[in-house]
Amino acid sequence: MPLPTTVVFDLGGVLIDWDPRYAYRQLGGTDEQIEHFLEHVATSEWNRGFDAGKPFAEGIAERSKEFPEHAEWIEAWWSRWPDMLGGAIDGTVDLFRELKEAGTPVYALTNWSAETFPIAQERFDFLGWFDGIVVSGEVEKAKPDADIFEHLVEDFSIEPASAVFIDDSAPNVATARRLGFHGIDFTTPAALRADLVRLGLPVAEAPPADE
Repeated sequence: MPLPTTVVFDLGGVLIDWDPRYAYRQLGGTDEQIEHFLEHVATSEWNRGFDAGKPFAEGIAERSKEFPEHAEWIEAWWSRWPDMLGGAIDGTVDLFRELKEAGTPVYALTNWSAETFPIAQERFDFLGWFDGIVVSGEVEKAKPDADIFEHLVEDFSIEPASAVFIDDSAPNVATARRLGFHGIDFTTPAALRADLVRLGLPVAEAPPADE
């Protein structure tokens, strides 16, 4: 397999810290209450519906009817969504910057609602650095389905064998590898740096001395 010359980043959990717990702590929820809500009400599968293009108004209305006792917190999934955004994951943004400065083509493939992605774009300037972004909510297909990877390949003429795909979700990385990408399971910026160096991409072996 040839060494990659193109990099594809996931966003949430890799370049951007997103966690609904931030919003529900602000609403006064205890850790126990929040974890129960996320496990049984605002589940990952429910949220994936928004990533795949379902309107927030529709999804929230349906879930509030099913769990009326949690209606206030369910509605907050939309009204308090900006509070779920943490900051940038600086070490990964540093790697992104190094790749761009070296002239490496860099793309993003993200599971993100089309309704909330503009909020992130306003908050994080580096989202404007990409050569192209595929947003799941816009194409109405979400990882780990192969279809969204095919959007990326076709829209931007990417050859999977020449690209590395970085994601914090093992199923997403598994799909990428099956389709011929170099796949990296993201854990920390330091580990990612070592992986990119190993693959011959133009990033420093260690952060600059002033970091």
